[in-house]
Amino acid sequence: MAKNGLHDQLAKIGADVKERFDAEKRVLSFAEYLELLAKFPARHTRDASRYVRDAFDHFGSYEVDKPYGRFRRFRIFDLLSAGGLEDGVQSPHKREYLVGHEAIQEAVYRILSNFAREGRSNRLTLLHGPNGSAKSTFAACVIRGLEQYSMTDEGAQYSFSWVFPRGRDNKSIGFQEAALASGFGDSFAHLPESQIDAKMHSELREHPLQILPIDVRRTLIKNVYAEADVGTKEAAPDWIWSGQLGRKNQQVFDALLTAYRGDLNKVLAHVQVERYYISQRYRSGAVTIGPQMAVDASERQITADRSLGALPASLSALTLFEPMGELVDASGGVIEYSDLLKRPLDAWKYLLLAIETGEVALQMSNISLNSVMIASSNELHLHAFKEHPEYNSFRGRLQLVRVPYLLDYRREQEIYDAQIVPQVRKHVAPHATFTAALWAVLTRLRMPDAERIRGKKLGKIATELTPLEKAELYTDGTVPIRLSTEESMELRQGTPSLYHEQDASAVYEGLTSASPREIRNLLLDASQHPAYQCMSPLAVLAGIEQFADRNDYDFLKQAPERGYHEHRVFVTQVRNRWLDRVDDEVRTATGIIEETQYMELFDRYVTHVSYWVKNERVYNRVTGKFEDPDLELMATVEKILDSEDNATTFRRDLISSVAGQAIDHPGDKVDYAQLFPRYLQRVKESYFAERRGQVSSIAEDVLLLLRGDKTLDGDRLLAATKSIAMLKTRFGYCEHCASDAISELLKSRYSS
Repeated sequence: MAKNGLHDQLAKIGADVKERFDAEKRVLSFAEYLELLAKFPARHTRDASRYVRDAFDHFGSYEVDKPYGRFRRFRIFDLLSAGGLEDGVQSPHKREYLVGHEAIQEAVYRILSNFAREGRSNRLTLLHGPNGSAKSTFAACVIRGLEQYSMTDEGAQYSFSWVFPRGRDNKSIGFQEAALASGFGDSFAHLPESQIDAKMHSELREHPLQILPIDVRRTLIKNVYAEADVGTKEAAPDWIWSGQLGRKNQQVFDALLTAYRGDLNKVLAHVQVERYYISQRYRSGAVTIGPQMAVDASERQITADRSLGALPASLSALTLFEPMGELVDASGGVIEYSDLLKRPLDAWKYLLLAIETGEVALQMSNISLNSVMIASSNELHLHAFKEHPEYNSFRGRLQLVRVPYLLDYRREQEIYDAQIVPQVRKHVAPHATFTAALWAVLTRLRMPDAERIRGKKLGKIATELTPLEKAELYTDGTVPIRLSTEESMELRQGTPSLYHEQDASAVYEGLTSASPREIRNLLLDASQHPAYQCMSPLAVLAGIEQFADRNDYDFLKQAPERGYHEHRVFVTQVRNRWLDRVDDEVRTATGIIEETQYMELFDRYVTHVSYWVKNERVYNRVTGKFEDPDLELMATVEKILDSEDNATTFRRDLISSVAGQAIDHPGDKVDYAQLFPRYLQRVKESYFAERRGQVSSIAEDVLLLLRGDKTLDGDRLLAATKSIAMLKTRFGYCEHCASDAISELLKSRYSS
């Protein structure tokens, strides 16, 4: 590129940066800030708790339907990168996002809303749960959202600095007063740095309005709130309404007010209002404190600072101290106490009074707290803390939020797909992460207690559920096909009660199990298994089987209870579920059996039964005529369903169930897979039984072709080639993992 072209490009970049800087209103005089305040009074009179809550609202939310209820999910937990979603395209620099845990999100949002109503953040939110349950990820997502929110117009936050202009008589307030009158306007805020002798920041990021005396400030807030009709919605938080400057800034204010003989406007001329941004990296409004740290705030003397020698005499004579430390850096945002209860109690006992009063006492002064406090702890340390004599003192100042492991294996799989698959750097076979996720969830489930479940009928059904049935119920609402239609409806409607059955128990579902951290290690090990070219489900299952034989994890030592906690048995069950998926994919890939075929058969059956019950004729789209319901079709399906002996009653009961579903879900198409899973499964098995030999034959040819056999020709070669193409394009197999899967399927399901 030519030299002039580079200059032009650099000039354009410079102009764009300057334009962006001005648009972001990063430096304002006090008067300019008041104009901004008048336009958006609620936005510019927020404390940290209200700011965090508004960040949740800024990114929005949506409803998530689960078998055990409807939940609200906040998009702030979907942000994958520092840049977020741009034009619908995700930045390639991905970070962890929060998978599941919608109930936790709702709980924390309610806590933030309560803080807003009460006027300040007066509780410490303690996320507690087993190791690896995403407590730190939760806090990281909040901080990441705040970082992005602070860069928007809606998320703009301001603090201030004191500025003092340069001059020959720079020790004289009189010079500065004269300078103000001779061309600087009514403020020194926009002076170039070359004309500034001293600048003193507000380390606590105090609000510019706190410079004003409280009575003047309150009158101003009342007026701007009234004009914008804000006061009827939310009162100003205590931090703005009654908060005061820290000692250093109050000393500067008092000295200037004395020097200017009470002229507040001349004092405010020294105020430079500055926009700041949340940044965890630069410890601006977002700080994480690990358990090894002990001191969260302190002070240091700044009187000897070189720049202070340029201050007017009335200020340079002061002994000034500036606060410093994690509590100071977190002001205006979030402070996270990671593994709080691992720290000695004396190291954070100050929070007892700090949360109560909103202040922390330092050696020379008190500092006001303006941050949302989030802490994390595992259950072991929380249990020990509850036994401590000081716990009762803290209990009223804590908001406990339980964060268990996930019980939905699809969401669990999502964790591994997002975190492990990109790191493997080799092909990942279909269902490899599914096998790990399903096994992990099975280890977390507990035997239902009928006494805690409402309804004897539901209690009986629940206690007969196997861990695998329970996992599938929690994940997608699948009810066991062994249940009658009535029992299926009872279980489906009672799933929320079953899911929350152990909420009040100290030993709850999702408390103990294989942590996602252990599963990640298993998956990474499986990706290096020498027997497989891909990260294979077979390698994953082999790794899990070895892991289940260990005795250095508490959950592996649990006594089996009617199928629960039988971790080696779970390996076999997971393997069978994997083979079920492979079987379905192979059937589809051969082109002989499509899922829609037996679904269409059952749909036709229900349609003809419906007209038969109403004693009406069915419209035939092929002939264009109305015809009697097809009795032969109905008899064929009823033979499959083993209901020939009571066909009339069976048909009427079936249509009653369909009608009930339609009444409960008006406007929705009836989901036969959910309403009649047992019947559909039988139709599917019957449909497949008639074509089992064909599927087996093609699968064997596929395996031969994958292994390099050159003897296939004609229709056999064509069918095998098409099947391999389908396995690759539709289901994501490569030749290696397809060969492994089909070999295992033929050996386990088709060898007889």
